[in-house]
This record gives sequence, C-alpha cells and structure tokens, in this order.
Amino acid sequence: MIRNVLGSLVALAGAASAVLSPFRDWYAGRAGQDYRVEDLFGGITAAEPGVLVSMLLPFLGAALLVIVGVVLRSRLVVALAGLVVLGFTILWMVRQGQAAGSLVVAGDGSGLQVGVVNALAGGLLMLIGALLMSGRARRGRRSRREREPVEPYAAPGPDQVDTWPPTQEPGMSVQTSPWPEPEVDPYTGPDPHDPRTRPSPRTQHPEDDPRDPVHPPHRPPPAPPTQG
Repeated sequence: MIRNVLGSLVALAGAASAVLSPFRDWYAGRAGQDYRVEDLFGGITAAEPGVLVSMLLPFLGAALLVIVGVVLRSRLVVALAGLVVLGFTILWMVRQGQAAGSLVVAGDGSGLQVGVVNALAGGLLMLIGALLMSGRARRGRRSRREREPVEPYAAPGPDQVDTWPPTQEPGMSVQTSPWPEPEVDPYTGPDPHDPRTRPSPRTQHPEDDPRDPVHPPHRPPPAPPTQG
C-alpha cells in the first residue's frame, strides 16, 4: 500500500513536469509548444503550430496514461507513459540536432534550455514511479492458497520411519503408526504352558473315578489250570 502511494506521487510529479515543459523554452528561446508533432517525423520547420498539434499533445496523452495507471495501480501503464515522454523528447533532440547541425548547451540561451530538462525529468520520474509501485494484489492466487488445506508437517521421506505424532525431540516417537494402538486382549486365564501357573496334580478319590460306582465292571474269570 505504501509503495503504491509513493510510486503514484512520483509518477504524478513526473506527469506534471512533462505537461509543463512545452510551455517553457526548449532551444534558442523557442518554446516546446512552437514545435509541431509532425516535425519530429519530417524535420524541424519554422512553422507555428496550434497548441493541440504541438509537443503538448503527446505529453498530455502521457499524463492521462499516468492517471489511468495510478487509478488501476498498473505499473505497466505508468511505465508506458514514461517511455512516451522520453521517446518524443529524444526524437525531438535528434531532429533539432539535424536542423541546427549540433546540440549545444549555452548559458546565453542559444542552446538547449530548461524545457527539455523538464521533459526528460518528467519521463524519468514516471519510470521511477512505476518501479516503486507494487501493483495490484493477485487476489485469485491468494484466495486459492487460503482455500487449500495446509499441512502442518511435511511427509517423511522414504528412508525415515513414519512416526506419529511428529515431534521435535530426537529419536523415534512412542507410536509408529497414524492408527490407534490395538487394544490388549481380554484376560483368558493363566497360561497352561507356564510352569509358574500350571496347576498341581490332584489326588485321585473314589468319587473321581469315571467308572460307574453302582455297576462296577466285572473282572473276567481266571483261566482254568492246564493239566499236563
């Protein structure tokens, strides 16, 4: 925001300097508004043009571009206005040098004068203002980033253990899986294979005899002795 305000002020100052320059002397006591725009393409003449077809015309157009660029916060439009001012000023200097044989800077006013300085300074201020401006904020990308879920931690690499939760402490965490730990199986009694929990042998009692106590099994009769 501050950059846009500062850049806009610098660009507007450059536009004001460029618009003011045609009303001041450019070369040998001749004002910028006394040069026709078409003289820049066909050669400098002594014809007196109207104000709307003089050097004031491109500078007014550049000032309007600066205003549009400031309103839209467009750096490209402001920079384009600065290039227009510098381009027309440099083209005029080339044509004036061809007409006069050379361009000189003299203290008696017979050479380049303050109007040219105002035009060049105005174009440079426009470019500086465009560089200072931050431009329009890209709301589309910002809103898209806000809608996307942000992962607080990056995924571990293939050579690292997938620990959860992530911790800044050295070493592996207690839990090594994102899923809950399995519950312990319910108690099913002592282990029969564990000698510490194996039951001691019990004494056999008659009531523990699995045979029928009412009808005990009969023993087979003894075999008769053999006579020899």
